[in-house]
Amino acid sequence: MNAASAPTLRVATYNVHGCVGMDRQRSEGRIAQVIAESCVDLIGLQELDLNRRRSGGVDQSARIAGELGWHHYFHPTMQSGDEHYGDAILSRFPLTLHRAGELPAPAPFYCREKRGAISMDVETPLGRVRIVNTHFGLGWRERRQQAGLLASDGWLGQSPPGSPLILLGDFNSLPGSRPYLALTQRLRDARRLVQPIRFGRTFPTFFPILAVDHIFVSVGLRPLSLDVHRSPLARVASDHYPLIVELERASQTQPRG
Repeated sequence: MNAASAPTLRVATYNVHGCVGMDRQRSEGRIAQVIAESCVDLIGLQELDLNRRRSGGVDQSARIAGELGWHHYFHPTMQSGDEHYGDAILSRFPLTLHRAGELPAPAPFYCREKRGAISMDVETPLGRVRIVNTHFGLGWRERRQQAGLLASDGWLGQSPPGSPLILLGDFNSLPGSRPYLALTQRLRDARRLVQPIRFGRTFPTFFPILAVDHIFVSVGLRPLSLDVHRSPLARVASDHYPLIVELERASQTQPRG
């Protein structure tokens, strides 16, 4: 098989802001439409509700996945009675849970929100791929500790070297920051591997100036392109734009010359 016909995988990360858009309207259907128009195969979502009164008791990840006809897995990072809040992975392909848990760290007084991560194995056209979705905190000490936990043998270190691994999410961290650099000790920032290098600014949608959403990949995967999906619908649906990368298996890349 030559490089031109090699299978690819389109992967995205998207902070959906509880499905509440810039018009202050909540719409799971609108988020599903943004995902559909972005033509991705696999996506990590942050800031989702399950059975919360503020969201009409809706299971947001299930509703979005249902509209797409996809598989999904939701992991709550915060719970109060029957109300849950957290992150999810949605996929065209079957998902198998590898690990889901909290990333404990001292949160700042102005945001006591607990944070976590989900690790899933996905059977894709590239073979089995492991994907990890997370949402870091707002405090700088908190983010540094969370990055250290994710980069440890308990999380990213459990994948064999060279195996296809994707880490994505809203890291609330800029490129070059200490949490970002801790993660690049394990994985590579996809935006740095495409030509020309893309900044991937995703927040806020009304004037995107910050690159806080990231996609990191192992040496087993090669990014072909990286884009921010800035459609008119995406501009309204959330306060973040989706960040998308198209990948192929590194072993399928043919040498030049």
